[in-house]
Amino acid sequence: MLQEKAMNITIQIEEAAITAVLIYFLSKYNLGLTIWLWALLFFSPDLSMVGYLINSRVGAITYNLFHHRAIALTLLASGFLIHLDMLITGGLLLAAHSSFDRMLGYGLKFPDDFKHTSLGWIGKDK
Repeated sequence: MLQEKAMNITIQIEEAAITAVLIYFLSKYNLGLTIWLWALLFFSPDLSMVGYLINSRVGAITYNLFHHRAIALTLLASGFLIHLDMLITGGLLLAAHSSFDRMLGYGLKFPDDFKHTSLGWIGKDK
């Protein structure tokens, strides 16, 4: 149990560091937007949870689509390759948000239950 707790703290520190670095790069590719708009945009991937209004399977698909770092990295790489700041910023934003969520213990979702994530079960009833 102690080793599991230590590993969780290690993961949280790692994800916090990744989030901080990505936010730094977002400040460089800010597209001239205000900080208030950035705060809204930072949390906008969580709108993908509306899929859970249909059912947990659709919710997991929509949530994972907007929280999967491979998608964020694809946007980021595409933006660099074609020199399009909008794609770079979108990729940075999705990657930063995903790392932020993982820092808080919200991993990618399994289709059976919102609380069943790639990082384990969310909540006290693990």
